[in-house]
Amino acid sequence: MWIRSSMTYRTSFVVTVFGNLTVTGLDFVGILLMFSQVDSLGGWSLPEVAFLYGLSVTAFGIADLLLGSMDVLGSRIRDGSFDTLLVRPAPVLAQVGADLFALRRLGRITQGAVVLGWALVSVDVDWSATKVLLVPVMVISGAAIFSAVFVAGAAFQIFAQDAAEVQNAFTYGGTTLLQYPPSVFGKDLVRGVTFMLPLAFVNWVPAAHVLGRPYPIGLPPWAAFASPLVAVACCLLAGAAWRAGLRSYRSTGS
Repeated sequence: MWIRSSMTYRTSFVVTVFGNLTVTGLDFVGILLMFSQVDSLGGWSLPEVAFLYGLSVTAFGIADLLLGSMDVLGSRIRDGSFDTLLVRPAPVLAQVGADLFALRRLGRITQGAVVLGWALVSVDVDWSATKVLLVPVMVISGAAIFSAVFVAGAAFQIFAQDAAEVQNAFTYGGTTLLQYPPSVFGKDLVRGVTFMLPLAFVNWVPAAHVLGRPYPIGLPPWAAFASPLVAVACCLLAGAAWRAGLRSYRSTGS
């Protein structure tokens, strides 16, 4: 329904997608401006940072397209309309994800994919079959990890009766964090996004193997291939949190 609605006015849809692509692209413009003044950022070259950026934005864009509407859950809980989702013969999570589905978010995916494509041809890497296969694995696993964060954030909104901005701090804030190399951040922060909220497995850890960079906080070499396992674990935990949230939900009565 939302796709048909957005495609009713084709010109408006194209302009909106282009605007979304342009706005999200300003993040990379900021990176380009930094590199106009320096040769490296934390020891990483522009193509290497673009590689991190492209992976983070593309993976997040896929998750945002599928589950980006989770931040409207809080308003549904407050006005009582969340109850209508519970009585429909369809999974509640799928309904929340489809709520206000915005196809314009394809702009973010497109912009991230363009930067990633440029980085792949510009970065100085001795490509092997393993490294080539690791790139799509990073994108898919990263999308799953970000999706798990969206779902966990939605579960938290049920408990907190809103707190959409808390969720956004870990989703939109997380993808912005991963656009820069781990060497520019403090070790405690890197540990936090590796072991507590494992966003580092979206790109930092596997990208270290592809680019021949030191692994964050001295992780073993096999950690570069752990992204799919981390993604599965995150999805299982997020699913458990979501089910717990639904069980604890109490209607507003309105």
